[in-house]
Amino acid sequence: MTPITLRKGAPGAQILGLGSYRPRRRVTNDELATMMDTNDEWIQSRVGIAERRWASEDETLVEMAVAAGGKALAASGLDPEDVDLVILASASLTAPIPGIGPQVAHRLGIPRPGAFDLNAGCAGFCYALGVASDAIRSGDARNVLVVGVERLTDVTDLTDRTTAVIFADGAGAAVVGASDSPGIGPAVWGSDGDQYSAIEIAAGSSTMTMAGQAVYRWATTKLTETLVEAMDAAGVTAADIDVFAPHQANLRIVESMAKKLGLSEDTVIARDIVQSGNTSAASIPLALTALQESGEAGSGDLVLVLGYGAGLTFAGQVLRLP
Repeated sequence: MTPITLRKGAPGAQILGLGSYRPRRRVTNDELATMMDTNDEWIQSRVGIAERRWASEDETLVEMAVAAGGKALAASGLDPEDVDLVILASASLTAPIPGIGPQVAHRLGIPRPGAFDLNAGCAGFCYALGVASDAIRSGDARNVLVVGVERLTDVTDLTDRTTAVIFADGAGAAVVGASDSPGIGPAVWGSDGDQYSAIEIAAGSSTMTMAGQAVYRWATTKLTETLVEAMDAAGVTAADIDVFAPHQANLRIVESMAKKLGLSEDTVIARDIVQSGNTSAASIPLALTALQESGEAGSGDLVLVLGYGAGLTFAGQVLRLP
């Protein structure tokens, strides 16, 4: 029997560059109060959001993904032809065919890469990073562009205060390449499918519904153990973590997780949700680029991330910033 030959990959993978795109329009809580029965105090006390970005007509999923991906490529120092795989994470594609991964790759001048879309809800970016890292370590890819992009305003009832005050738009990207030592820890991922309907766009509907209290209880009671497992898998402890950047779903959830983990007082905690709202698969790379741009996080910092959301899916990893 003729054996099948496998490629040999790199010892590890690392993030080489990050990029982001935030839509032009800022929507404050006071503006939302003119559209629905809500106010700034009500929103900030429940989810911690002061404003969010809503995309205009010309800020399509493809345009935002190209903008974020282009910045990540520039930051990585690679040329487009160095990339041979593009993974596009999104939960807000309004047309199932064709996927937008190949379109984004073409727009960026990446010649004939493997390209596909991935939908793991708000955990999509972490799932995509795990796949990218494994592809590099297996030898199936040299460099991978990972993009998380959402236009959640397309699938949100903008008159419903239970969702409209939360969800927003934007894109974040990372270029992942080979490394002699791991810069991306093992993905600790899973799902609780018995609660699949907690966040959904039901058949025949065009807008998303969310059982907010159920998701809040799940996130605050079930997912801290995933963060601990991700640190254990990477061989680090809470004392080693420089930056905690979980999915920006709710400021109260972020702070609850940080407290349960017993992070150092010096650990930087991402609170990008205050200005950006919940951008699903884009939230973690948006938060990381914001921390880099502000100088709160720097090259070499060890980051603990956790994506979680519709499915219900979750994925945690330890990363090193480029």
